[in-house]
Amino acid sequence: MTLTFEDFPIGHFGSFGPRRVSREEITAFAAEFDPQPMHLDEAAAARSMLGGLSASGWHLCSIMMRMMVDGFAGRSASLGSPGVNEVRWLAPLRPGDDVTLDIEVVEARVSRSRPTTGLVMLKAVARNAAGQALCEMVSPMIMMRRAAVAAEPG
Repeated sequence: MTLTFEDFPIGHFGSFGPRRVSREEITAFAAEFDPQPMHLDEAAAARSMLGGLSASGWHLCSIMMRMMVDGFAGRSASLGSPGVNEVRWLAPLRPGDDVTLDIEVVEARVSRSRPTTGLVMLKAVARNAAGQALCEMVSPMIMMRRAAVAAEPG
């Protein structure tokens, strides 16, 4: 079943995961995209404000995106997103952490200019196994409405 705008009422939408993050994954991402010492080197990371090796915040955002696509966006009538309104990194993602993702719909409205679509504002919170919030992201998603999907040929 394809999820449409109407499948995203305001409130808790779902929880996804867990997904374990390895040290090797953290350092490989960092080496390629965010080669700062606190993401690559145990000794340098221990001296940093993070107090130990931690994943790049951009790595965590990428993990969150993958969890959203695997969890629901990949089977939705999403037309994409105009961007991300807010990202806050709250605590470090450590090697061996199991990440879960909680999704809340904070706003849902039909587009005035394109009434066959609606805007769904999502708040995503990534947590470690202890329940500590690691990252919060608020992002809109443009969704097709159920009638528009049903009217498509094929």
